[in-house]
Amino acid sequence: TSTSTGEAQVPLGTAYAFAILAFDTVTNVNNPGTIVTGDLGISPGAALVGFPPGEVVGVQHLGDAVAAAAKVDLLVAYNDAVARLGAAVLPGDLSGLTLTPGLYKTETSTQLSAGNFTLDAQGDENAVFVFQVGSTFTSSPGTQMVLGGGAKASNVFWAIGTSATLGTNTISTGTFLASAAITMNTGAVLEGRLLAQGAAVSVDTNLITLPSP
Repeated sequence: TSTSTGEAQVPLGTAYAFAILAFDTVTNVNNPGTIVTGDLGISPGAALVGFPPGEVVGVQHLGDAVAAAAKVDLLVAYNDAVARLGAAVLPGDLSGLTLTPGLYKTETSTQLSAGNFTLDAQGDENAVFVFQVGSTFTSSPGTQMVLGGGAKASNVFWAIGTSATLGTNTISTGTFLASAAITMNTGAVLEGRLLAQGAAVSVDTNLITLPSP
């Protein structure tokens, strides 16, 4: 499936430095083993639960002015992503699909229910993928997002109208900008960002790493 190329990156502003950004709470639900590489912020709340044993390899901004500014920039970024026009249709299930760079949209929800979903930059390391998801995104246990053709996690953006859930032992990529909550289940791995505007972020024995530029 293909769509128009030439999408610009979503401008994250000061939210760029954050691997996790939440509205009220960030919770490491269960076990040690969660490692967040990048800054962690909460605003206007400040509740950080389960760190330690979770580890943040970065700066924590809990209810401070830096987190507040990043939340403002997050809203700007989300509005930029969802306002873009000319999107191709994003299917309700991404299983087994390969998508090329561009803008994709579903008015409702999408999922990765089985196997792999491939993002193919077709040799262009600057190629950008933007996904406009009207409601929820869910990945089932063991599924993977695969980068191909020089694609970079730093150029993948998911604008989620409500919440996102990354399933147990999944591998995901890109910056998730969600209106509500974001949940990573046990053992899930992300190269990207969890940026939740209006609710909490929950993690559980996860590796979350800011994408390389």
